[in-house]
Order: sequence, then structure tokens, then C-alpha cells
Amino acid sequence: MSAVDSATETNFEHLVRARHSVRGFLDKPVTEETLNTIFELAQWSPSNCNIQPWLVYVASGATRDTMRQRFVDDIMNGVPQNPDYDYPGKFEGEYRTRQVECAVAMYTEMGIARDDSAGRMKAMLRNFELFDAPHVCFIGMHKSFGTTVAIDVGMYVQTLMLAMTAHGIGSCAQGSMRYYPDLVRETFELTDDVHILCGISFGYEDPDVPANRTRTTRVPLAESVKFKD
Repeated sequence: MSAVDSATETNFEHLVRARHSVRGFLDKPVTEETLNTIFELAQWSPSNCNIQPWLVYVASGATRDTMRQRFVDDIMNGVPQNPDYDYPGKFEGEYRTRQVECAVAMYTEMGIARDDSAGRMKAMLRNFELFDAPHVCFIGMHKSFGTTVAIDVGMYVQTLMLAMTAHGIGSCAQGSMRYYPDLVRETFELTDDVHILCGISFGYEDPDVPANRTRTTRVPLAESVKFKD
């Protein structure tokens, strides 16, 4: 293996392992040049027949501020959620175990006890406060597309977050950003043909936020991958 190949392999492994969910950001916007570089790189994600189905809407500045306030107001006022795509509801078996382990790791870093209802409510609300991120992007696709094409969009999301990591930008993918898709359509003047899958809050990580110390584990390879000659 050449020195260049070895360096590329090392850098890629570092990016994959370094990326983590950031739940607290500095009040420092990403420059327009860097934004363009990151989103241009993500355009090279693979997709079936190269249809490139992802539709991405980035809110910054006053737009971000308005959306954040409306998200918080809707949650606090009990406005019914109307996501374009259903959430699984609840996970079972080992999937539930992993979900709980993730929550325990995060709440432990945040100093929130299991019976601290107020603390857990505050932590939940942080999702809709965008964790104070200066930017949030909403990821969607045309409503005619189903699960197969959604896989393409998922690959785009991963590529985008790795591109952010490569440029020193923290991110947090959020399913909660699909709860009020009408707000996204209204803000970006979209038709009902655009459905929202998720969102990503992003910016520069605040190292002093306790939640940012959270790290999760991965199951042994044999539990997910089977090799057979």
C-alpha cells in the first residue's frame, strides 16, 4: 500500500470514529464558503440510477431564529405533530436495550436522574431549541418516493455529516425535525409534494456542554455482519 493510500485510510477511519452527535454549539456561524464546500461535497453521495433524490433546506440567521421559536412554541403549547413519515413507535428486544443504553449515557453526562421529570423535559426541549446551533438543515424527498429511495437520502445524510466532520463542524441528526413539516414547507415556500424525513442541527461544537461528552458503543461485528465463503 502506498503512503497516500495509507494516509487516506487513516483519515477516513478518523472521520468515521470522530463523528458524534453534538448537543451544544457555540454562537459562531459557519462561513458561506465553508457551507458551500460541505454541501457540494455531499452532492457526490451515491443514489439509485443517480437520481439524487435528496432535497435540502438550510436555515440560518433570522430564518433559523424564527423556526426555532415556532418549534418551541408548538411543543410547549401542545400543538399536534403531523410528520410526513411514521416513527417506529417503540423498539423491542436488543434494539430497545441499545436505545436505553444511549439515553443512560447522555443523561448521566447531563446529571439528570431517572426520576427527574423536569430535567428530562428540559433535555427533550433542547431538540427544538436546535441545541443552540447557528444552522439547521431539513432533509426531504418527493412524496412519490418510498423506502427504497429513502435509503439513498440516508446515504446522503451520512456523507453530509462526514463532510461536516472533515471541516471541523459538529452535527446532530434529529428525527424530531420532521414533526412539523408544514412549518418547513411554509418557511421555504415548498409545495406539499416535498416531504421531510429529518433535520440536522450543525455548527461549531461547544466543548463545555456536558451532553457533548456522551459517547456510545457499537455491538461486536459478528452481531451485525455475517461472512460466508
